[in-house]
Amino acid sequence: MSTSSKRPALFSRGSWSETSRIADILRAETTGGFLLLVATVIAIAWVNSPMGDSYESLSELRVGPSALHLDLDLSTWAADGLLAIFFFVVGLELKREFVAGDLRDPRRAALPIAAAVGGMALPAVIFTVVNLDTGGDALQGWAIPTATDIAFALAVLAVIGNHLPTALRTFLLTLAVVDDLIAITIIALFYTADLQPLYLLAALVPIALFGLAVQKRVRSWWLLVPLALLAWVLVHESGVHATVAGVVLGFTVPVLRSQAAGGPDAGPGLAEHFEHRIRPLSAGVAVPVFAFFAAGVAIGGWDGVVETATDRVAIGVAVGLVVGKLVGILGTSYVVAKVTRADLDPDLSWSDVLGVSLLAGIGFTVSLLIGELAFGASSERDEHVKLAILAGSLVASLLAAVVLRARDRAYRRIEAEERVDSDADGVPDVYQREA
Repeated sequence: MSTSSKRPALFSRGSWSETSRIADILRAETTGGFLLLVATVIAIAWVNSPMGDSYESLSELRVGPSALHLDLDLSTWAADGLLAIFFFVVGLELKREFVAGDLRDPRRAALPIAAAVGGMALPAVIFTVVNLDTGGDALQGWAIPTATDIAFALAVLAVIGNHLPTALRTFLLTLAVVDDLIAITIIALFYTADLQPLYLLAALVPIALFGLAVQKRVRSWWLLVPLALLAWVLVHESGVHATVAGVVLGFTVPVLRSQAAGGPDAGPGLAEHFEHRIRPLSAGVAVPVFAFFAAGVAIGGWDGVVETATDRVAIGVAVGLVVGKLVGILGTSYVVAKVTRADLDPDLSWSDVLGVSLLAGIGFTVSLLIGELAFGASSERDEHVKLAILAGSLVASLLAAVVLRARDRAYRRIEAEERVDSDADGVPDVYQREA
């Protein structure tokens, strides 16, 4: 009997082929970025329309087992649950860069890591200076502008340029992951009233079992998925942002084949396999749905804009995101490169770092979360903070688009000149690039 005849009718040759084509489309970063931006526009338009109440009702709809403390609203499921899938893929990709990519050189890895720290410290300082004499609870929001939204930033980068070097995306990815991990630590230390360390310690058990299984090259979903879900639940119950479970699980997956399988040169490990399988789910479902629920910021008409523009807390957030991230990341990178042995990737220029520094000013998920923890969900100040995050992120993305589009044109021109030179020399392009 042929292989195709064994398939149920539901999985006919035509449906398998169509599913494969859709998955290939979703693996393209431009597709994921487009879906994310569309979901963002729909959310903003819906929440500010006459039907805005229905958006709020949908976001606040609670589902899940209450006995396990998982009766969460849909917006929380999107930010804590679905986004963990995205962070798992990020963990896979980042580990690959550290083990077999450009970041395996500590001097190159040090620069984006240091940039992440500087890019978080300066926005906090700017916010504090702006609100030093504001009084009340204003200073509780000092950490709001420190976080970069990795999903939005990577999506904008994917949409902006097709000719930008891969090293630029790696720099942003490393910076944003370190940024998120520090932000999650800040939440645990300063904004978590009920941290449960025992749950956090318990989460190490399924994480360790998951890591042991993948090191043994186990691919069985019926074993790995329950372990991953248990790890996520325990991290969530600990009070720490549950997406950290996705990053940690991603880091446990081997990038290279073991010596028993023929050594590192024998081929890639499970990380590439998992990334290939899960990326369509991440880019096509998890990130767009997250964006839909995260971006629903009610502007409140002209009066809301005026009130936000005169609120020192909102000013501190917006300036921190746009100016603080830019100066903190670019300045720290430049100083560290000059006074230490850390190197900027030779494929990048400081103009590229300028664009990434602006792009890092996009703050959504963690910034919105810290705003709610600092001032209370749905409070007047929290609404001002949400609008300030939206405005600051929009300005940062527009400025980044101008810089990075210019860099994209420059790289495209260089590629065209190389093709002309290679044609004139009679040397194929691939050999010209390798030379």
